[in-house]
Amino acid sequence: MQVHESTSVATSADLRVDGARLWDSLMQLARLGATDKGGVCRLALTELDREARDLFIAWAKEIGCTVRIDAIGNIFARRAGLRDDLAPVMTGSHIDTQPTGGKFDGNYGVLAGLEVLRTLADAGVRTQAPLEVAVWTNEEGSRFVPVMMGSGVFAGAFTLEHALEQRDREGISVRDALTAIGYAGEHKTPHAVGAYFEAHIEQGPVLEAHDTTIGVVQGALGQRWYDVTVHGMEAHAGPTPMELRRDALLVAADLIHAVNRIALDHAPHGRGTVGWLDVHPNSRNVIPGRVTLTVDLRAADDTTLTAMDNALRAACAQADARTGIAIDVEQVVYFPPQPFAAELVAAVKQGAERLGLTSMDVISGAGHDAVYLARVAPAAMIFVPCKDGISHNEIEDARADHLEAGCNVLLQAMLNAAQSTQRTPGEPGSTGA
Repeated sequence: MQVHESTSVATSADLRVDGARLWDSLMQLARLGATDKGGVCRLALTELDREARDLFIAWAKEIGCTVRIDAIGNIFARRAGLRDDLAPVMTGSHIDTQPTGGKFDGNYGVLAGLEVLRTLADAGVRTQAPLEVAVWTNEEGSRFVPVMMGSGVFAGAFTLEHALEQRDREGISVRDALTAIGYAGEHKTPHAVGAYFEAHIEQGPVLEAHDTTIGVVQGALGQRWYDVTVHGMEAHAGPTPMELRRDALLVAADLIHAVNRIALDHAPHGRGTVGWLDVHPNSRNVIPGRVTLTVDLRAADDTTLTAMDNALRAACAQADARTGIAIDVEQVVYFPPQPFAAELVAAVKQGAERLGLTSMDVISGAGHDAVYLARVAPAAMIFVPCKDGISHNEIEDARADHLEAGCNVLLQAMLNAAQSTQRTPGEPGSTGA
């Protein structure tokens, strides 16, 4: 029987995902760990995570995918291509959640990828390159650190052994947790990836504010995190005159203002946050003698991020010189800014245009698995709006039509990256040659 090749343009123009099926799958997955407020609590490598993984694998096998699990528990569901010697076009995200997480963060990216494969199976379309959907282990970092663990191991950001040795608050190691849920895979060598796409809710308010459906993600902000300690001196709040105090909290308050100013001075993508504060001795009538605070600086390029780092250190030095109170600054995390592959970003934009969807260029302020994948393969992301920009919250929400639109853009982009497509006789939806 002869196989007829259809042009990729025609095939792409005709194919659309089943938005109702995508939504139904998201709601089924959300039942595993559902919370009273409508969210999801499904921490990495727990029994609930196992149930969610099992469900995904069952769905993938229903459409003929083969499934492989690597040594850190990443799942790869593969739909064969006409040329399996080609590196796969991959998509994916994560299905672990925050303790008070929502239904869509990460889960949307995984099930959007599954819906792409279901759509191709229904239509009997076979791509030249194989396609894969990845479920990355412990992206959230709620139970184990570091965050984005599975994709980080895959991309070589840290070693497999380092990740396996990490422990949660109960002392359980990643190694033991993987074994307990039956997801300690044997594959230790990452395979090549031809291209990687990740669909995700925006987790911010920009798309909704601009009434725009598709965010064409240019890259992810670089991040520098710091622990800053201000060394003052405790003293009685009553007898100590104001001009003789060595108030660590007063100096810390000035630094908080400085962090905010630094971010505003490096608009539009500069970010500066003090998210945690520890005051010692934290007593009502004692002048604070020591304050430890965290600083999170983010920027779209390394030049700007370095300038923000310099500005923070200068603000600390100036406060020290002005008050005589010593300030220690320790950088504890550095993620370089990660631009995404220009040709894949263009494919996302073109897909939105072809579908008649509104789109705009955006920057990801959060870390995602795509940031690590971009170190080893061309990568890009597709954002869709979430209600009020809220995420990492049980009330996280997204519109079904937006999720469907983003999935259709993902379909377009993956077909483009997988080269021309062919319709294989005998597959579901095929009319034969």
